[in-house]
Amino acid sequence: MDNTSRSDLFAPTHMGALQLANRIVMAPITRSRYGEDGVPHALHATYYAQRASAGLIVAEATNISPQGRGYAATPGLWSDAQVAGWKQVTDAVHAAGGRIVSQLWHVGRFSSVALQPDGQAPVAPSAIKAEGDTYTADGFVPVSMPRALETDEIPGIVAQFELAARNAQRAGFDGVEVHAANSYLLDQFLRDSTNHRTDGYGGSIKNRARLTLEVTEAVVNIWGSDRVGIRLSPVTPDAGNTPPDSDVMATYGYLITQLNRFNLAYLHFVEGATATSRSVPEGVDLDALSATFNGAFIGNNNYDLEMAISRRAEGRIDAVAFGRLFISNPDLVERLRRGTQLTIAPRESYYGGGAKGYTDWPTATE
Repeated sequence: MDNTSRSDLFAPTHMGALQLANRIVMAPITRSRYGEDGVPHALHATYYAQRASAGLIVAEATNISPQGRGYAATPGLWSDAQVAGWKQVTDAVHAAGGRIVSQLWHVGRFSSVALQPDGQAPVAPSAIKAEGDTYTADGFVPVSMPRALETDEIPGIVAQFELAARNAQRAGFDGVEVHAANSYLLDQFLRDSTNHRTDGYGGSIKNRARLTLEVTEAVVNIWGSDRVGIRLSPVTPDAGNTPPDSDVMATYGYLITQLNRFNLAYLHFVEGATATSRSVPEGVDLDALSATFNGAFIGNNNYDLEMAISRRAEGRIDAVAFGRLFISNPDLVERLRRGTQLTIAPRESYYGGGAKGYTDWPTATE
């Protein structure tokens, strides 16, 4: 069955200056197939080019600095070699007719001294240890105790985002997405559960949102507002079991209202807990939050086609992001459009390794 007539998900659209062939987005999916230098190679270019029929590819979360790194085998965007590697990727995607943006990532407290420069402690808004393990060159290890950033260090965090944003331009990306989700650094500043500061970056909602807004402004100054998006996940407890903010609606409502002044290309929202459940705590209305955003809205989290068609028809979303389905269905857009059976990737293919389970998935016609 051809689903083209059922929904405009398969029709061209735009988000800011980003001209998209359809409203189906490839979500950022960490695949852990990089060397210690975080440099992309031909294999990564092949992988992304295979998926270029997505209206927009949000490349996997990319470390903005050595300090921002929290997992081994993840890519970076702070060195010339990394820029050159990503240029291979963007060239391949563009040659295949696609659009791709870079997701700028600083993990904050969710890291290990084994991953940090000179074995230093990870940085965070406050010295509150996360729970869980992270992946290093020697395997999985518990995350380390972080140290609280000094107030005079925070401009340096903004500068790291600025460098990565400029490098994304050099690498040929079509735009950038600020990663303020999934309990990583910017989200750690937002939430009162992980931010116990008493300076201008802690305490009130306005203060806790300050860093995310400063980073967004800095990136917009480089790219222009119409090529910048942002990702938020108001209730995701992942990456260290961070509890949600004590007042999700007030905190993220304030943030989104303030983001509106930038006229961003889009807001990419994790609806529920990332990759697990769409349920939300009592008193939280994510649709009400997303409705306060003035630009294009990308819905994300455990969507299937019917849910996407329904929520698009209701005006709840402007586009839909799929993650895991893109792993094993490089031609996902066409499969959804035609109603073709989807391939489900085994979890062991998600992370690490080489071409197997990465670039060897056939299209439906193959």
